[in-house]
Amino acid sequence: MANANLLAILVAAATGFLIGGLWYGPLFGKAWMAEHGFTEEQLRGSNMFKIYGLTFSFSVLSAVFLGHLLAFFDTNTRSTLMISVGISFGYIIPAIGTNYLFSRKSGRLFAIDAGYWIVFYAAMGLVFLILGH
Repeated sequence: MANANLLAILVAAATGFLIGGLWYGPLFGKAWMAEHGFTEEQLRGSNMFKIYGLTFSFSVLSAVFLGHLLAFFDTNTRSTLMISVGISFGYIIPAIGTNYLFSRKSGRLFAIDAGYWIVFYAAMGLVFLILGH
């Protein structure tokens, strides 16, 4: 896998996962629920093991591919963060933006979710910068 750092991948995935807990919990959880029309009662009835398990798996997958990509480049501080955050701006945000437009989702919900992905990839890039890639 192009000499990607396994420790950095796991720490980056865990960091992204934990940021999601803060982002959709105390920071923007109530606003996110309101935009979706969810109640706390509805969310409690969900299979949380499945949701959190798959969410962590997706974080690992994202970290694997980011680590793999960064391992191909001789990156410094600026380029590591530009590549990491660039993924969110160049791929993630346009994809969810398109889905939200056709789904008639609100701009507020888009801002919450897009902001999360920017912070998610910035944090993972920072982990790779600190631990190596």
